[in-house]
Amino acid sequence: MKLSNIKRIHFIGIGGVGMVGIAEMLINQGFNVSGSDLVKNKNTSRLHSLGAKIFIGHNEKNVRDADVVVFSSAVSQSNPEMKAAKSSNTTLIPRAEMLSSLMRGFQSIAVAGSHGKTTTTSLIADIFIRAKLDPTFIIGGKILGQENKSILGSSEYLIVEADESDASFLHLNPEISVVTNIDNDHLDFYANDLEKLDSTFLQFLENLPFYGNAIICIDSDRSKAVYEKLSRPKISYGFDKKADYFIKELKQNDVLQEFIIVKNSTGKETSLKLALAGRHNALNATAAFIVSQKAGINIKIIKESFMNFGGVSRRMEHKGEIIINKNKVKLIDDYGHHPTEIKATIDAVKATNPNKKISMIFQPHRFSRSIFLFDEFIECLSELDNVVILDIYSAGEQNQENISAYSFVNALVDKGKNAFFAKNLKQICKHLDSIVGDKEILITQGAGNIVDISNSIKAIYK
Repeated sequence: MKLSNIKRIHFIGIGGVGMVGIAEMLINQGFNVSGSDLVKNKNTSRLHSLGAKIFIGHNEKNVRDADVVVFSSAVSQSNPEMKAAKSSNTTLIPRAEMLSSLMRGFQSIAVAGSHGKTTTTSLIADIFIRAKLDPTFIIGGKILGQENKSILGSSEYLIVEADESDASFLHLNPEISVVTNIDNDHLDFYANDLEKLDSTFLQFLENLPFYGNAIICIDSDRSKAVYEKLSRPKISYGFDKKADYFIKELKQNDVLQEFIIVKNSTGKETSLKLALAGRHNALNATAAFIVSQKAGINIKIIKESFMNFGGVSRRMEHKGEIIINKNKVKLIDDYGHHPTEIKATIDAVKATNPNKKISMIFQPHRFSRSIFLFDEFIECLSELDNVVILDIYSAGEQNQENISAYSFVNALVDKGKNAFFAKNLKQICKHLDSIVGDKEILITQGAGNIVDISNSIKAIYK
């Protein structure tokens, strides 16, 4: 497809985190972009300010005269715009195929993985920006402190977050591929077949050119197994001392963490300080370190980035101190919606805030994930002092097995834990007033609309 022959490109669900970056990149390149979404948000407003035509609500009229319609895995085949595009023989392409088209001509870096890919991609982008390499980057989150940086750079570097949820990352053609980990997520797409998921990650890595590099964390058995099967040039990392780059002597406090990266082949040690908490972020930083070294970036710039990295919106984002019944409470907002991610957040908060009670407002995401990983959810949520459970965010799924927020609450109560259900903001505040004490931690957790709850809480208890 020659984009130069295209008059209008339409995005279904243009406000989604995976779509907005591609849309902005096309706008910056001079293309006529339109898109629709169910609600107005910051992303749609930003795209509108850049010149995109935005429709609120999905309607077949929105795709009239569109040359290409872009969709993501979140868009149902019954969507009226999808149906209209099909009936009119308009070119329909998945998000990743459009991204793949844009990647041609770039030296591209793609970051995949069940967890940590947004933070890892953001760390790489931040380093490249500080190195004045002026990269183009497409990330499923906002790099705090780099909000005014254009995603469309002038250099040959393109840094993207790759999506494994529907295997669409197989469309991509990077020169460097990072896999942060492989976990049991999005199994509804993979027919609950872990081997199919693993083989898809392997295929993604095998798509690298012969001169490319795969950078893989081998701390889990599954990602290690993929690493061992891979035929392309590869570099391993992790806490595993057999990795090509391994982490040792990790120390952390409320401000930053310190650790050493050892290059196994030479024994060379690099001491680093990272302004992010958690072992998982030390791993994310190590992947970014390796990529930056491959690009020849000076170690001083890498260290500067790690020390001053502002984080990513909704990735353990510290939203400041709030006052609940005259009690000072630290508010943290996090996007994690998988048990592994939630546990990583809890562990990081505990490590940097020892002996403090932690309460969480949790919004489960998708009925299928809630059912398949229910026991794992209950296990990690049991580590908290108090849990407020919100209604499950459906993300367009049907509730076929009648699971609900009460399923979570009842299971936690049966384990002797303090768990409560809240239907709305008023009920949430009622619980917070009764359960949160002085100098405690409050986490808002999930991938649905809980960010609005977090912002409301900050406004109410300012």
